[in-house]
Amino acid sequence: MSPRHQAPVSPPAGPHMLPATAHSYLERSATSLRDAIAARDVPTRYACAHVAALCAAAALLAARARPAPRGRRQKNAWVLLAEVAPELSEWASFFAAGAAKRAAAEAGSTRAVSEREADDLVRDADRFLAIVEQALGLVPHVSVA
Repeated sequence: MSPRHQAPVSPPAGPHMLPATAHSYLERSATSLRDAIAARDVPTRYACAHVAALCAAAALLAARARPAPRGRRQKNAWVLLAEVAPELSEWASFFAAGAAKRAAAEAGSTRAVSEREADDLVRDADRFLAIVEQALGLVPHVSVA
């Protein structure tokens, strides 16, 4: 199940202060979400929805994260998200848990996820994108899912 309870997310100084990469990731997230909605097959729907959430996380990281000192161990986006935006740690854990299913879906497995799981993930990714947009000081998109 997706995280239902979210702590308030504090926005930055303003959307005009966001780096171009954050805006680019948000657009990629929206595109992946549209692709998920349009996908006719379940694995593609699930994979595109998961990528949409990953791109939304990348947008927030582009806006808030600072480079780690050299020599530190690399972390995946979900671990970094939980560190940079602790208020989104439930979402990070939720999407991290679906990474293996996304990989299986991308590899073409038709048994990796059910139609219900794919549809639920589309809605969750849509909700997560809106939360990230709000956290970045933007007006959240109109829900497409």
